[in-house]
Amino acid sequence: MANDLKNLITEFLEHLEIEKGSSDLTVRNYKFYLERFSKQTGANSPQEITSDVVRQYRLFLSRLKNPRSESGLSTSTQNYHLIALRNFLKYLAKRDIKTYAPEKIELAKTGERQVSFLEGDDLEKLLEAPFQIEQPDIIKLRDKSILELLFSTGLRVSELTNLKIDDINLKKDDFSVCGKGKKWRLVFLSNQAKYCLKKYLETRTDMEPNVFVRHDKAGADSAKKEKGQKNKPGLTPRSIQRLVKKYAKVAGITKKITTHTLRHSFATDLLAGGADLRAVQELLGHKNITTTQIYTHVTDQHLKDVYQAFHDKKRKG
Repeated sequence: MANDLKNLITEFLEHLEIEKGSSDLTVRNYKFYLERFSKQTGANSPQEITSDVVRQYRLFLSRLKNPRSESGLSTSTQNYHLIALRNFLKYLAKRDIKTYAPEKIELAKTGERQVSFLEGDDLEKLLEAPFQIEQPDIIKLRDKSILELLFSTGLRVSELTNLKIDDINLKKDDFSVCGKGKKWRLVFLSNQAKYCLKKYLETRTDMEPNVFVRHDKAGADSAKKEKGQKNKPGLTPRSIQRLVKKYAKVAGITKKITTHTLRHSFATDLLAGGADLRAVQELLGHKNITTTQIYTHVTDQHLKDVYQAFHDKKRKG
């Protein structure tokens, strides 16, 4: 049947890939969310998606246990499911296929997102951590370059692992990177990041095109086990995540540190230094400035100045 729900979901995923230029990860996540909806509700056609079906599905999500823990799905994870469904319904509406109105699906309210970032001594310790342990010099240089590049540019881990040597001209202080939604943006190299990257690339003797590659057999064997990475020379996002986690431990940092922590650190460092929010939005590659605004509450020096100037003045002195 032309309007069979499963067929329409497949067509929608193809639409995301071809017309929207969505990333492989986005398409894969949408596939998971929509197939869960189809299986759980038993709806076979768009006309069978009703307010009661959506309500029952929301109840299912709110009561669903996270397989990795005893807790339920977080509100944000539930919203990801609903966003996928809402966008699918919008797609159907554009094709004049009768179904439940997407605007009727309201997302659950979430608490204010907490941003984890590094500064001061902790940041310096992390950036220097590759030289604090015994390992081949080329790995020290590679890993130091990775950490410096993440902090210098605010790159997403997928953007970092996709970098090719030809993408970067080390005679310049900037280069372009293709981010989410196939959107290009300009990023800038600090002097330290450029120096470390130059030293690392000069040490390389291979002809691989990737900026960051494996140099140890154990790492290569591990990477080959990762899905879709067979015979690929570049480091994977997962291996970069493990690398950052390892150096956080070496640096003696107890809180959870990820590659995104360095992206957060990049943004908060700029804002704390007085950078304009719109400029930071462009540097991060955020589509909406509301995404960038999560950083403002941790960098608002003005509020601190007001507090120190006016609070409890009668007791001072």
